[in-house]
Amino acid sequence: MKRIKDKISEIENYISELESLFPIDYKLYKRDFKIRAICERYFERIIESVIDLAFLVIKEKDLKIPEDDKNVFDILENEKAISNTLANKMKDANGMRNIIAHEYGKIDDELVHYAITEELLKDVEECIKSIENYLKI
Repeated sequence: MKRIKDKISEIENYISELESLFPIDYKLYKRDFKIRAICERYFERIIESVIDLAFLVIKEKDLKIPEDDKNVFDILENEKAISNTLANKMKDANGMRNIIAHEYGKIDDELVHYAITEELLKDVEECIKSIENYLKI
């Protein structure tokens, strides 16, 4: 359980660091390639850490090990650890992370900015709370 708590702390630190630097204004985000690069990297780190957290939960509960990263959220949904809506949001975030990390085509700056400022933090915080409730920690 300590590894799970440590992973949650890691995610919360990444969120705090991201919040301290991202611009609310899309025009500023679009103009500043350094801010875009930093925000994209934090997006990757946060989602990778949430996936790591999901794997730790699966291991802790001795559940079936998923075939790939996407399936971790299906397993947590099936176990009622997270809602269907949240599982779909996290799978979408993982898809965006893959686009950013592996440069599959052109990155849609507006979509990434929106995801970071309007969805990512809220969804990840909900995911953490759901997992904490599921594990009763």
